[in-house]
Amino acid sequence: MKRNFNFSDNDFIKIFLIKDYSLLWFSSFTSMLSMQIRIIATGFILYDITGSGLSLGMLGIIQLFFQLPSILYGGVLADFFKRTTIITISQSFGTVVIFILFYLTFTESINEWHIYISTALLSINSTIGGPARSALTANLVPKKLLINAVAANTATMQIGSVAAPILFGLFTVSFGASYPLLIGSSAAIISAISCIFIKNDNYIKNTNKMKPIKNIIEGFIYVKEHPILPGLYLLDIGVTVVSFYRQIMPLIADRLFKGGAAIISLLTAFNSIGAIAGSFLVVLFSKIKSKGLLVLGATFFYGLLLIIFGLSTSLILGIIIITLLGATDAVGMTVRQAIVQLTSPDHLRGRAVSLHSVAAMTANNIGHFEIGITSELIGTRNTLILGGAISCVVVFLIWKLFKGVGSYKLEV
Repeated sequence: MKRNFNFSDNDFIKIFLIKDYSLLWFSSFTSMLSMQIRIIATGFILYDITGSGLSLGMLGIIQLFFQLPSILYGGVLADFFKRTTIITISQSFGTVVIFILFYLTFTESINEWHIYISTALLSINSTIGGPARSALTANLVPKKLLINAVAANTATMQIGSVAAPILFGLFTVSFGASYPLLIGSSAAIISAISCIFIKNDNYIKNTNKMKPIKNIIEGFIYVKEHPILPGLYLLDIGVTVVSFYRQIMPLIADRLFKGGAAIISLLTAFNSIGAIAGSFLVVLFSKIKSKGLLVLGATFFYGLLLIIFGLSTSLILGIIIITLLGATDAVGMTVRQAIVQLTSPDHLRGRAVSLHSVAAMTANNIGHFEIGITSELIGTRNTLILGGAISCVVVFLIWKLFKGVGSYKLEV
C-alpha cells in the first residue's frame, strides 16, 4: 500500500515526523554511541594492560581483516532478509559481547585476548548490520526527502563521535574504566529495541535464491555496469588515499602550529563541528537537482582547502580551514551516499551500499599508511599540499571520464 506523507514545509523536520525513520535515527545514534564508547574503552583498557603501542595497532589490523569480507556478506543479507530483523539481531549480539567485556573488566579478570577476540566479533557484527541500516533508510522516507535523511544519518555519526569521548571521560574518572562499557552495552540494547518498533519498512522479499558468493559477484557486476557508481567510488578512493589528514593530527599540531595535545584536541573538535555543520548544510542544498555536480564541487573545494591548510601557519586560520574541511567532506560524503541509495533498486541496494563501504574502508586504511609515510619523506606541510593538489586532479578526471557523475540530477 502506498503511504502518503503530508507534513509542513520544512523538509528536514518532515523526516523526523515519520515515526519509523525517527526510530531508525535513534537506533543509529545509540548504535554509533555504543560502538565509539566501546572502541575508546577497549583501547584504553588494552593499553593499561600491556603498555604497548603495538597492541593498539593490532586492534586496527584485526578490524580491517574481519570487516572487509563481512561487510560484503552483510550487503547480501540486507538484500535477502528483513532489514529491521538484521539490525535487531546484530545489536542484541553486540549488547551481550560488550556486557561480557564490562563484567570481565569490573571483576579485574580481563586480559588482552578477551579484547582481541571481542574486537574481531564486534567488527564482523557491526559490518554485517551496517548495510541493512543504510539500505533501510530509503524504505522509510519518500524519495524527495532521502537526501535529508542521509544528512541526518551523517550528522548522527559525527555527534556520536563527539559524545562518546565525553561520556568515556566522565564515567572513567567518576566510576572506573569498566563503566563506559556498561554504557556501551546499554546503548546497544536500546538500539535493538528501537528497531523492533519500526513497522512500515516497505520490505520487498527478494525472490532469487540466496547464494552468497554468487550474490556478491552479482553486486560487483551491478556496480561495474552502473553509469554513476564506479565514478563515485573511484572519486572516494582517489581523494581519500592522498588526503587522510585526520590520522596525522599529532604531526599537523606539532609541525604546522608548534603545539601538542591541546592543539590536537582543538583541531579535532573543530573538524567534527564542521562535519556536523556540513551534514546539515546538505539540507540547504536539497533543492539543487544537479547532485553529481554538487559532489564534484564539494570535493574540489575540499582539495583547495587542503592546499591552503598545508600553507597556513596561523592557528586561527588553521582552525577555520579544518572546520571547512570537515564541512566539505561531510557534504561530499552525504550526497555520495544518497546517490548510491537513490540510483540502486531495493533488491540490490544492500550490496551497492556495502561495496561503497568497502571502497571507503580500503581508502581509509591505505590513506592512513600513505599519508604517514609521505609525511616522513617530504614533510607534513608538503604532504597536505600535494594531497590537495592530487584531489583536485582526481575530481577533474572523474568529471571528464565518468560523464554520468557530473550529469546526474535528482528528479522527484
